Amino acid sequence: MKVMIRETAKGIEAYVPKKDLEEMVVETEKDGLWGGWAKLANGWVFAMPAFDEPPKLPITVDARRLTTAEED
Repeated sequence: MKVMIRETAKGIEAYVPKKDLEEMVVETEKDGLWGGWAKLANGWVFAMPAFDEPPKLPITVDARRLTTAEED
């Protein structure tokens, strides 16, 4: 699923165009966002791609959704 990641004044935000969903990243598996899972404020969890060097934001990546929400 395509996910756009950007830095905002509040922190890291994820936007999922397919669902028109904008949520803050509230928890990550690793210190950085990349190469582990990232949990959004609505409870969705995505497996984020790994990068050798953290990419410049904003960036659109293919991330695999690990959880399903009650409402899509």
